[in-house]
Amino acid sequence: MQKKSYLIFCLLLFCVNLFSQNTLSGNITNQDNQALEGSHIHIGNKTVSSDSEGNYSVKKLPNGLTKIHVSFVGYKSIDTTMVIAKNEVVNFVLKKSISNLNEIVVKQERNTVNKTVFEQKIKTETIEKYSAKSLGDALREVVGVSSLKTGSTVVKPVINGLFGSRIPVISNNVRLEDQEWGVEHAPSFDINAAGKITVIKGASGLQYGGDAVGGLVIIEPNSVKKDTLFGKTVLSYDSNGNGGTASTSIHRGNVLGWSYNTLATFKYLGDRNAANYVLSNTGNRESNFTGDVKFSAKRYDISVFYSYYNATIGILSASHTGNVNDLYNSINNQIPSVINDFTYTIKSPRQEVQHHLAKANFNYYFNETAFLSVQYAYQFNKRKEFDIRRGIFKNTAALDLDLKTHSFNVDFKKSTHDWTIKTGVNGSLQDNFANPSTGIRPLIPNYDKTTLGSYGVASYGFSDSFTIESGVRYDFFKIEAAKYYFKSRWDERNYSNQFSHFILADYTSQWLTKPTFTFHNISASLGFHKKFEKEFDWFANVSLATRNPNPSEFFSDGLHHSTGVIELGDLALEKEKSVKVATTFQKKWKTFSVELNPYVNFIQDFIFLRPIGFETTIRGAFPVWEYQQDNARLAGIDFQTTLKMATNWQHTFSLSYVNGENLSQKEPLIDIQPFTIKNKIQFSKKEWNSLVLELDSEVVMRQNRFPNNNFETNIFQNNESFPVVVDISSPPPTFGLLNFYSEIKFKVFPKIHSVLAFSVQNILNTSYRDYLNRQRFFADELGRNFQVQLKINY
Repeated sequence: MQKKSYLIFCLLLFCVNLFSQNTLSGNITNQDNQALEGSHIHIGNKTVSSDSEGNYSVKKLPNGLTKIHVSFVGYKSIDTTMVIAKNEVVNFVLKKSISNLNEIVVKQERNTVNKTVFEQKIKTETIEKYSAKSLGDALREVVGVSSLKTGSTVVKPVINGLFGSRIPVISNNVRLEDQEWGVEHAPSFDINAAGKITVIKGASGLQYGGDAVGGLVIIEPNSVKKDTLFGKTVLSYDSNGNGGTASTSIHRGNVLGWSYNTLATFKYLGDRNAANYVLSNTGNRESNFTGDVKFSAKRYDISVFYSYYNATIGILSASHTGNVNDLYNSINNQIPSVINDFTYTIKSPRQEVQHHLAKANFNYYFNETAFLSVQYAYQFNKRKEFDIRRGIFKNTAALDLDLKTHSFNVDFKKSTHDWTIKTGVNGSLQDNFANPSTGIRPLIPNYDKTTLGSYGVASYGFSDSFTIESGVRYDFFKIEAAKYYFKSRWDERNYSNQFSHFILADYTSQWLTKPTFTFHNISASLGFHKKFEKEFDWFANVSLATRNPNPSEFFSDGLHHSTGVIELGDLALEKEKSVKVATTFQKKWKTFSVELNPYVNFIQDFIFLRPIGFETTIRGAFPVWEYQQDNARLAGIDFQTTLKMATNWQHTFSLSYVNGENLSQKEPLIDIQPFTIKNKIQFSKKEWNSLVLELDSEVVMRQNRFPNNNFETNIFQNNESFPVVVDISSPPPTFGLLNFYSEIKFKVFPKIHSVLAFSVQNILNTSYRDYLNRQRFFADELGRNFQVQLKINY
């Protein structure tokens, strides 16, 4: 009986300790005893703000050791712990934060898009290394992210095997609208304008859209949180291309009042080199500008932002195939058909891209835990693609598109003790104009697109160590196009039965049509984040994403001059529906950390380009690629470890693998990134002017899983015709690369801090071809490159 009584007593004592509800309250002032209204108090998983008299109160706190964080803009934060066993009164006095130029740090607000998804970030220091390169190049720093390339300068990110319009790029809270449907269309963004880049693998950022089947790339600009003025200049020289980049910025920060940021970038490079020859006509130019002005008051802030991106991109001369004969010879010869001396001149084929983005934003802060954001943005994208043409059209673009996009966002966020709620609405109006003065039937027609969406996301913290988050989103989508179809193509595609109501007029050999499509989409996300003891985190998430066919997939009909293939869209395409399950395990020890991210993505009606043969035109025979749909599954794993081997030594290892399967055809998917292994050894010595030395290796295995899309045709050699098989399917062999990076810090003047960096890419000058480069049929990848970079902070 005594034992039973004792057990009951212990159980009751345990329950009392576990479920005790305590209140912590008090007052927050500065050293002059002035109340600090709006101070941020974070206790466990609860967040509150102090009132106009500096008072705060946090209720329903359990017994035990509790972490407390108190902060206010312009003051030093307080981090402490205390044992709570009853109601307590604790007052805090904050000291002003005094800093000079040497202590200035450019900071970004923490912007956790989804609390149950492991977000991978690229910081400013890493971004600066890629000042002379592109956004797609920088994103390869993230495990599981590769790139789909067209030559050396057009780079699109690939996340877990998916790319294009499946991966929205969000720049300063605006979704980039820049003809992203094109495989050879890189994001119209200056990498130097990024302060921080976040990669989310999956469709869990519902506030940005419900169509992120592959993931999200979220770019945040530099944001200065202190009352100061400073600048930064980055100068780079690359031996491969014999040119460089200059980027300079000025930042004026203020806690309250006016602040601004400006940045300008100029790039000028000539022809690149492979290991053994010049890659003719691969130079590029960029002249970019970014600027914003912001006024901050106690309860609100208002800002305006503008960016301009202007690029001229040379397309490898040897990739310009006149017909299927040229393609066959290029694949079999393994040497570019055009090799000229080095030059800075950019001829046709080339791209000229201009992108303007202007936005106005208003934020109102009800208190530290609730705010409302209203935003309007306008984008204008001008894309010209020049083919090799003669006569009066010699200097006329073969493709000339103007894309105008108006968008708005209204977002509200509220945090309470245990809940965080985000909700909002957004929409856009888009107009695409295909200039008829090109003298060529446009690949993409004129169209108008309207979107309207709303979302709600809620997260609840059951404890300091366990959080669950769920969200749902609805999107309305409507597109209206004006397009001429040759009657022969219309009949070949069997459109008469299903789409005869689109026909507006009969023009002898053509139909004038008005294809109109409307979609209603639902997307959702559900997941949790569990923190275990000893730095062990577990993230798990399941997401539903819905993506409509893009204009290229619907309406393409003709020769795509920058790729040398005939592309055919399909009006009968259905929307893609994706269900992705992903989990991440992250464990940290004192000198070792590991991250493991397995995932599986089932996509119904997956849209892809498949070669179906060739078609003869007045210029010759060209391969024909058609947009088709099948059910697909992508499963894979991303793995990374970091080991601090000694005081100054660190080793990083990573691998990524994707298995893509066409479930309908029971064959591998095309364009899936191969198995990749990366290693990096770093030596750093702060006492030696913060010296950093890095040696990294990358091994990309041959992709052994690929569909057989080879086709037969007749080619002419020595005035004779004979049948051949054009091998456009076989991936290139395994390759390995070695790279080196070093930097050292020094002072020119007392308040001017500089960093001198020297790096070598492809140290061994390896000749190789990349399976995910659309120009692998025509030339090798880049050879060795020496780069010198000077960063000046003032």
